[in-house]
Amino acid sequence: MKVAIVGGGPSGLFLAILLKKRMTDVVIEVYEQNPRDATFGFGVVMADTGLNRISQADPELSAELMSAMHFNDRQTIISNETPIVVTKPGQGGGAIPRIKLLSILADHTAKLGIDVRYNCHIDDVADIQADIIVGADGVNSLVRSKDEEAFGTSRRSLSNHFAWFGTHKVFANPALVFRRFRGGYFIAHYYPYSDAMSTFVAECDHQTWVDLHMEEMTLEQRQELFETIFSGELDGFPLISNNSTWRQFPVIRNKNWHSGNKVLIGDALSSAHFSIGSGTRIAMEDAIALADAICANPTDINAAFAAYVNQRGPEKDKLINASEKSFTWYEHIREWMDAYSPYEFVYRFMTRTGRVDRERLQRHYPELLKKIEEAGIITDMEPT
Repeated sequence: MKVAIVGGGPSGLFLAILLKKRMTDVVIEVYEQNPRDATFGFGVVMADTGLNRISQADPELSAELMSAMHFNDRQTIISNETPIVVTKPGQGGGAIPRIKLLSILADHTAKLGIDVRYNCHIDDVADIQADIIVGADGVNSLVRSKDEEAFGTSRRSLSNHFAWFGTHKVFANPALVFRRFRGGYFIAHYYPYSDAMSTFVAECDHQTWVDLHMEEMTLEQRQELFETIFSGELDGFPLISNNSTWRQFPVIRNKNWHSGNKVLIGDALSSAHFSIGSGTRIAMEDAIALADAICANPTDINAAFAAYVNQRGPEKDKLINASEKSFTWYEHIREWMDAYSPYEFVYRFMTRTGRVDRERLQRHYPELLKKIEEAGIITDMEPT
């Protein structure tokens, strides 16, 4: 069997590794348009659940990833200038530089003799000769775009505006800061991912973008604006741009996960909003499910694809549904910032996806629930 994987990001490389370890005679080609040492992006975070599943699929790789990660068991949420610390169960999520994650995966592909072609731009998927072609090439997937009618692709953009930055300010722990400034509503999502760097995601709602004439600003002016708004958190450290373009999040969905001999994983299939912090995890879990399905049906591609959808579909739907509830909540952020007291804000934030209710708060966040109750918040009400 020959498998061509378009996209050499975490999910594409991980899929190649899993397939080669389980099917030694499989021929794998990975096509990645960027160079191997490309440093686009900053740090990524993977939750405990995702790390456990990666460990089950490949213990050796998981151990190496975890040894390079920075773990933190708490998060600070600031609204109305009131910081509330949320202590998470267990060791919390693991943060790692994206370039380190890719480097570890690339080293494993090299050890397995997998053909990864960097600096390789594919113009037409039809030119690829393979039994299976995997679209692991993100929200702007070429594999998907050439056959969107068959995949049943839909897309729309959210209204909030955001950009990813880095900073040499190493924060003590991840945090979310919701702040009003000059009549605008702003959000900073930040977390440390190494001994020297943190990721800093800047966001504002569309009304703020319009009211403060941000469309007319240069990239440098927008960056300076956020450095001013969050100067207390940054402590004089500047934001660092690395392909830090301002965007409105693209919501990509596909009715069909496969078409002919082509199949999608990760953001090429369903884009997961950054507010749930699980994009990389979801994509790598897609890779696990597809590898399982192919290895169980090595001579029947249709059966393999059907098994992939049946195995992965229910859990993927839960995660994407959580993503949609989360970004919908963020789309109304000025309403929540105006309406809620700090502890009610945190309660609404924690329960926004429907995956956390009062019982789960009691089980995993008892100290937080106690403070919410002491603040007079009615905790058995349905989350907005």
